[in-house]
Amino acid sequence: MPSMMTVLLRSFRRSRDAASAVEFAIVVPLFVMLVFGIVVYGSWLGMMHSVQQLAAEAARTSIGGLTEAERASLARAYITGNAGSYPLLTPTKLTVVAQTSSSDANVFTVTVTYDATGSLISTLPTFVPAPSPHISRSAAIPRGGY
Repeated sequence: MPSMMTVLLRSFRRSRDAASAVEFAIVVPLFVMLVFGIVVYGSWLGMMHSVQQLAAEAARTSIGGLTEAERASLARAYITGNAGSYPLLTPTKLTVVAQTSSSDANVFTVTVTYDATGSLISTLPTFVPAPSPHISRSAAIPRGGY
């Protein structure tokens, strides 16, 4: 006749009552990390796209200026007037550099830099590797066919 300990061990090996709980405990942390990663990188890519759009539109707007100072002024005015329409960006955290390209005198370059410190990507848990909080995008536009 088997001992009481042997009977308990056989019964324990056949029991499946807690298998779902163990599987859940293994899978949930990975799933949560995946969801947070999607949120963090999705918001970062949204911010990056918004900064790129602002730089491109500011460069297109700046082409109407006759002097470099007027072009820079038009680019800054465009960004000041339209940055508020991008929901992921805080307009006060934008920096604009608009100037003639150092490599080609017929190209005007607008560089927009955004400091995402304190935004959604820095407030989420640190177990998801966060991207850089400094986003910088440029757009260059030639002065025209002369």
